[in-house]
Amino acid sequence: MRETLRPASPSLSKSRRRGRFWIVTLAALLTLAATVSLGRWQLSRAAQKEALQAEIEAQRQRPALDQEAFLAIDKPADALHRPVHLRGLWLADQTVYLDNRQMHGVPGFYVLTPFALEGSEQTVMIQRGWVQRNFNDRAQLMPVETPAGLVEVTGRIAPPPAHLLELGKPAAPASAPASAPEGTPAGEAAQPAVGSSPIRQNLDLEAFRSETRLPLRTDLTLQQIGAASEGLQRDWPAPALGVDKHYGYAFQWFGLAALVVILYVWFQFIAPRRKPRHGER
Repeated sequence: MRETLRPASPSLSKSRRRGRFWIVTLAALLTLAATVSLGRWQLSRAAQKEALQAEIEAQRQRPALDQEAFLAIDKPADALHRPVHLRGLWLADQTVYLDNRQMHGVPGFYVLTPFALEGSEQTVMIQRGWVQRNFNDRAQLMPVETPAGLVEVTGRIAPPPAHLLELGKPAAPASAPASAPEGTPAGEAAQPAVGSSPIRQNLDLEAFRSETRLPLRTDLTLQQIGAASEGLQRDWPAPALGVDKHYGYAFQWFGLAALVVILYVWFQFIAPRRKPRHGER
């Protein structure tokens, strides 16, 4: 005997539709709450970065520290980006060329030289500027002038140079990039380590201090500022805080929230009302 399939009762179909409606509504509300929350979080991160950017700019506009005030700094984080005016000797034999650094989109080197401060036993590493790479000979370094004797330098307090991905150690070039300044007393500048190369991918100040035996300060550096000179450019890039990135992420999350609302309204209200009209035709 063949069984006949009875159509579901109208009340059962209505109950199922109502259950699906509330399940979809709950899922839409949870997704909407998550996307809006993430968008607001990205906006708050952008506001924090903008506040930090304003703080950096305020530090740059403050009066320059003199040498005595610089030597007294014990918390570099409180003095980052502030101008400072120093007097001392370049230790040119210890000049380092940091590879794969760009300025205005052109690959080259950041040139760093230790600076022995007058009237103290302290040495600070100064990021003197940028020089373009020799594209015909990777190991050939562009000439950089290093003034001899006591000089005055103006710069901004900066953290140690950022580290890049390092796959191997560069080979030492045939000749040193610079010579010790004339008039430097014997023994005042430490001798470079045997077999070391002035071209490096990264510079660890603690390791460099052990290598050179200089009384080097390792918790900060200086970025020399001013017009291009001595074969170096000094258009230092602004700190990459990623404010635009956070605004972009926020736009994506709010856009996704708007899409959830549009799809919810369409499939929950508009589409069900259109079906009966098509059935009537």
